[in-house]
Amino acid sequence: MTTEVNLRELVLEVLLAVTRDQEYSHTVIRGMMDKYQYLGKQERSYLKRVCEGTLEHMIWIDYVINQFSKIKVNKMKPQIRCILRSSVYELKYMDAVPPSATCNEAVKLARKRGFHNLSGFVNGVLRNISRNLGNVSLPDEKRNLLQYLSVKYSVPEWMIEMWQEAYSQEQIESFLGAFLVKPPTSVRVNPLKSTKEELRQELTLEGITVRDNKEVPGALYLENYDFLGKLASFRAGKFYVQDVSSMQVALWAQPKPGDYILDVCAAPGGKSIHLAEMLWQAENQQAEILGKKENQQAEILGKKENQQAAVSGTVEARDLTEYKVSLIQDNIERCGLVNMRAVQADARILDETQIGKADIVVADLPCSGLGVLGRKADIKYRVTMEDCHALCELQQEILHTVQQYVKPQGILLYSTCTINPMENEENVKWFLKEHPDFRLERQQQMLPGRGQNDGFFLAKLQKQ
Repeated sequence: MTTEVNLRELVLEVLLAVTRDQEYSHTVIRGMMDKYQYLGKQERSYLKRVCEGTLEHMIWIDYVINQFSKIKVNKMKPQIRCILRSSVYELKYMDAVPPSATCNEAVKLARKRGFHNLSGFVNGVLRNISRNLGNVSLPDEKRNLLQYLSVKYSVPEWMIEMWQEAYSQEQIESFLGAFLVKPPTSVRVNPLKSTKEELRQELTLEGITVRDNKEVPGALYLENYDFLGKLASFRAGKFYVQDVSSMQVALWAQPKPGDYILDVCAAPGGKSIHLAEMLWQAENQQAEILGKKENQQAEILGKKENQQAAVSGTVEARDLTEYKVSLIQDNIERCGLVNMRAVQADARILDETQIGKADIVVADLPCSGLGVLGRKADIKYRVTMEDCHALCELQQEILHTVQQYVKPQGILLYSTCTINPMENEENVKWFLKEHPDFRLERQQQMLPGRGQNDGFFLAKLQKQ
């Protein structure tokens, strides 16, 4: 792979930022892809694939390295550890790259980073792995099921142990396998600016592979594109990137003309924007019906003017920081919405001006994120059980506050992007016990589907 930019060095920088400096992988990778968008599609594809793939398979990769290295992974210098990890990913998953090239480039990179004395070590470990990779076996499934599943799917043992309390091994292996399948990009058409067929045609002309999403009206799957920011249709706000499971929030809410909707943790705004678009559609349909009725009445009464009833629903999207609110505002402007506003507010603190005002409150709350490991692989190395307990307490604190904003007969939608009964079903049980004036209409834990959707939990509660 020839380019003035050392691609493997960029991979190293990303892996160091994520594993050593504890930065978020999706943020680091997106920043790198934005910075180097001038590179060719093949180079950019290589960068993204090796960075994401190394993080996705890191437990398995470390398991392999430890079998061929006298120095265990956790004792290595961070730069050497990351060079070996990305190289083992190449050896296993990238047939187009000759093993000799992978080993040679790793040695060069180690020397370039000042580790001349360890270049022989890097060379020896990688060439030994290259010769014997086909003979590496997983831990014995019967003797140690937890270790077997952990290594096979590169997920910490404590997570699997937690899931074993709620799901069968078949279910667990199904969604763990789904995390390792590269999904297409799920998008939702903006009805203010396009139709599904118009957008499909426009994207196809831009060279994008477009597939229908049969589960959600107005949604499509996109593949084989390089950079979304280069697409004229994206810049014009004709579609919004959103996972199909996340789209269920607005579909469950079913906003009515004139509704006031409050989303308390909204950034970057996908669910709020979907609700605003559905609200706009509902009000347009009502206006059309009212217009027809009034035209008929005008003919009967001999009136010359058609006086339509005004409808004006609103979505208020809130979040904690100025930066997050700016993300929401950017998306509001790109999508051309006039019935939505972005506001900075702390969901934990009661806003007395909002008590009993909202027809719909959306509480998509901070969570452990165990449903999106397929897109944010570093979460599985970052989150602990202690974090889950702390998040559960935060979720309950916010729910206790924001339920006060729901008017009688109004709806509270509680959602997370995790697969953790403690944060999901058990939180709903707690909420109903603490707030008996609400009743549960429905709830669902959506498990990840192979290349189709994230893991997502949603509960719809109505205030009596």
